[in-house]
Amino acid sequence: MNCDELLKALNDYVDGEIEPGVCEQFQDHLAGCNPCQVVIDNIRKTITLYKAGEPYPLPAEFQQVLRQTLKRRWCEKFGAAS
Repeated sequence: MNCDELLKALNDYVDGEIEPGVCEQFQDHLAGCNPCQVVIDNIRKTITLYKAGEPYPLPAEFQQVLRQTLKRRWCEKFGAAS
């Protein structure tokens, strides 16, 4: 398995939904590839932080800017709502 193949199978691996044979190839690749190890570690840490996280209240001004930006981009992509 090379880095590109690993990245394609990454979601299934992190979710624990990968076939055992592929999982062994994945582990073999990770054993010798530090950049891929870093990617996997960062994803695992992000998932852990997300699951353990508390909602963070956004400042009102930021919420307003975010809503305006999302609405503008939605309209640009899909047109204005009727």
